[in-house]
Amino acid sequence: MSEIWINLSHDETAPKKAPAGKVNRKKEWLRRKRHNRGAKGYREGKQKNNQYRQDFRQSQTPLQNGASIKCPPASTSTQSKSLSYLASAHSSSMPPCGEKPKEPLKSSASSPGSSVSSTCKPITMSSGNPSKYVAIDCEMVGTGPKSLSELARCSIVSYEGDVIYDKFIKPSARVTDYRTRWSGIRRRDLVNAMPFTKARMEILSLIKGKVVVGHAIHNDFKVIGYCHPPELTRDTSRIPLLNQMAGIEGNKCTSLKTLTKAIFNRDIQTGNKGHSSVEDARATMELYKVVEHEWETQLAANSTAMLG
Repeated sequence: MSEIWINLSHDETAPKKAPAGKVNRKKEWLRRKRHNRGAKGYREGKQKNNQYRQDFRQSQTPLQNGASIKCPPASTSTQSKSLSYLASAHSSSMPPCGEKPKEPLKSSASSPGSSVSSTCKPITMSSGNPSKYVAIDCEMVGTGPKSLSELARCSIVSYEGDVIYDKFIKPSARVTDYRTRWSGIRRRDLVNAMPFTKARMEILSLIKGKVVVGHAIHNDFKVIGYCHPPELTRDTSRIPLLNQMAGIEGNKCTSLKTLTKAIFNRDIQTGNKGHSSVEDARATMELYKVVEHEWETQLAANSTAMLG
């Protein structure tokens, strides 16, 4: 009878399977660890991003009606004086500002309809309805033996600077001084010009009920023979805040040429062919838009206080 041997061996190197419960607990632990690391990284990244945004905002130049204005900071007392002065800009107690400077100056647009390129136009939105804002500028000639000022050209531009009206106007009296050196008006410009009475009617139809902006605007209204409501009049020659930005004494009546150069670094009224009323009206509107928010806010506050 033969013998049968059965050899049973056990491989110690064979992998041992961990209990299913232990494997699941380890997987859950790893999942939570990865989740916590991700959440921590997200929080740190968000904190860094918020800090970056805060630093970026603090480094920005303050905006003035949509345009960056670089000017020396004013003291609180100076700012309050400027704002309070804005509301009384048209008070009769203020000393009259002289006529527009009579200098040998020129404009790049010497005839009605000419366009003037702006190198630095403030980008702003009107605090009210832009269609209700216009800027006006008039050029005068001398008439009669005493060379009395009479209207010879009038230009009106919109809030955006588009030309609404620009015409040569024939004075009712005989012209004795064309003042070409400053007005830009020549004899030939008035040969077929519109008569004053008709032009006046057209001008008034465009500015009545509007907020009219001008520089030493009382001179313009005087030659038109018109008195605009003070609450709808904005005279940029009487705004201390503009002078402050230009580095000029607050109460001084500053020329349009000086303010435009100081604030926008742009030359107007250059050369020897005289002013352009279109160019001047556009520059005036641009100056107004720089201080529009502060000016209109103060005027509204004063109006409310008076009603209360």
